[in-house]
Amino acid sequence: MDLSFLFVHKLIISFAGGILAILYALFLSYRVLSHEKGDKKMNNIADAIAEGAKAYMKRQYTVIAAIGALIFVILYLALGPITAIGFAVGAVFSAVAGIIGMTIAVRSNIRTAQAAKKGLSQAFDLAFKGGAVTGLLVAGLALTSITGFYWFLERFASGNLQPLIALGFGGSLISVFARLGGGIFTKSADVGTDMVGKIEKGIPEDDPRNPGVIADLVGDNVGDDAGMAADLFETYVITAVAAMILGHLTFPFNQSVLFFPMLIGAISIVASIVGTWFVKIIGNGVMRALYQGLIVSIVVAIIGFYFLTGSIFPQGLDKISSFNLFLTSIIGLVVTIGLVGITEYFTSKSFGPVKTIANASTTGHGTNVIAGLAVSMKSTMAPILLIAAAILVSYNLAGLYGIAIAAMSMLSLAGIVVAIDAFGPITDNAGGIAEMAGLDKKVRDITDPLDAVGNTTKAVTKAYAIGSAGLAALVLFASYTEEIKSGVFSLADPHVLVGLFIGGALPYFFAALAMEAVGKASVAIVDEVRRQFKEIKGLMSGKAKPEYGKAVDIVTKAAIREMILPTVITVLAPIVVGFLLGPKALGGLLMGSIITGLFLGISMTTGGAAWDNTKKYIEEGKYGGKGSFAHQSAVTGDTVGDPYKDTAGPAINPMIKVLNIVALLIAGFLV
Repeated sequence: MDLSFLFVHKLIISFAGGILAILYALFLSYRVLSHEKGDKKMNNIADAIAEGAKAYMKRQYTVIAAIGALIFVILYLALGPITAIGFAVGAVFSAVAGIIGMTIAVRSNIRTAQAAKKGLSQAFDLAFKGGAVTGLLVAGLALTSITGFYWFLERFASGNLQPLIALGFGGSLISVFARLGGGIFTKSADVGTDMVGKIEKGIPEDDPRNPGVIADLVGDNVGDDAGMAADLFETYVITAVAAMILGHLTFPFNQSVLFFPMLIGAISIVASIVGTWFVKIIGNGVMRALYQGLIVSIVVAIIGFYFLTGSIFPQGLDKISSFNLFLTSIIGLVVTIGLVGITEYFTSKSFGPVKTIANASTTGHGTNVIAGLAVSMKSTMAPILLIAAAILVSYNLAGLYGIAIAAMSMLSLAGIVVAIDAFGPITDNAGGIAEMAGLDKKVRDITDPLDAVGNTTKAVTKAYAIGSAGLAALVLFASYTEEIKSGVFSLADPHVLVGLFIGGALPYFFAALAMEAVGKASVAIVDEVRRQFKEIKGLMSGKAKPEYGKAVDIVTKAAIREMILPTVITVLAPIVVGFLLGPKALGGLLMGSIITGLFLGISMTTGGAAWDNTKKYIEEGKYGGKGSFAHQSAVTGDTVGDPYKDTAGPAINPMIKVLNIVALLIAGFLV
């Protein structure tokens, strides 16, 4: 099969792939929005969620715009207008991915609740389509921005690639804010609401009498959907940019290395779209339905990668054979499958780790927490070994560029992977709307199992994001070493050691600030919910309505206030270390942050999901079911795990990439 036209029209093909994803996402959004919305009571609840989400996003992006404008000016003065434009393009596209993803998710909630009246298959199909809108928009906007901006650089900047780094920086900055701010919002609302509602008042989750319940439901969409969209957008962009830059630095006279990552992305968009067609429930196998789509996407991608590699590199690349390059692309897909399987084992109700935590819950709150922490720590070993093996095999096949291609092939499937993730918060909120609207119990009997699967898939996607971030950061680090013309970082050099220590501490300090932020905001929500239960007469009996808006306002202000300091530290740390201690110390910082960031991110996201599913496992009737002593202990574990899995853990992913991108941007000033 002759695909030589791919080389001649490489940018057109890549750009067309991105546009295809966007158009198909718009088609799916039309399909979702054409479904019924339910009765007036359901719509009032859905409107309150939408209003709260809109208010939060407006405030958040007002602050982000101000900070972004300041950084734009600094980049303009230090690195020139084109680099500043690249930063702006990355930031705007990342914001658009998050905002549109959240908007569709908010509108999918009520439609999924309505569809659940008809059955499991109907609710699942609608929720997945809503998630697929987000997934395909992420991949489409990312590929479109990279391809379009690269064309701009070739035409107006003589092929200078530095502004591409700024493109990634813009996306990463938005991602940190979205992940951190959204995570603080959703988990402080969740923790504060549950602490009073479930533990003190003994009322069910999503009970309409709870003043914090709307804030909790808003948080699911602004934290999980918008945050994940911005996160995977920037990870996709950074991975592609890092692969392009490393390829250019390693093989400066072969232009094909610049286009290969983009074409991998275009092929995987087609593969992801095809995969969505195969996500169908057969029996009650929800997870099986999701995996069907993922497996089909991987098979289609492998076929496409084979023909693409042979066409772009018919004679190989320098001393690297075409087949070896193809194999490196397969490694990225293998890592994806491996991370999915490992994470499901540690977080699903069907396997030993969750059952171990559930058993520990029978003896108390403390033993639940101890067992959960043990599971979270154990969950790091297998993913790290998998990533380490991928690095070694890719390097032996095709050097550093092979690692870059493995990372890109892994991220290229973001469309289908984010779709698998994003359906979870939609089903969670569908259940919340059903509970608040007083719908028949059979609706919750459909949305609750979907939500439990969603907890596992969210953990899977976060592990995927963090694992790919580790590979992307490693490629960025390799690009940094090429830029400063030093591939040797000796442990005998005290500057390298100091950098390693500082870099290793940064993810812990960052995560601690995120956890503290959730704690502070949760206290404020607890106080507000308690106040309303005390002062509003008839609230517990259901004769009076809570003041939902006050809780939303509290967490909105707290999230926006608390997200700034950790982000500023992340941006300033490499600048301070680089200029005070030199490029070798900065290199040490980057490596230290990658290593501890990977371990901490995987541990937190996986452990938190295991705690959450432990609670749901017991609620199914195990160990006494709802209201039992084991259930009370599991609620405590779930409360501890919430900021782990949805705030601190996921935010480490963009954090380590921001460190690396800033280092790459300032590398020219350090040598």
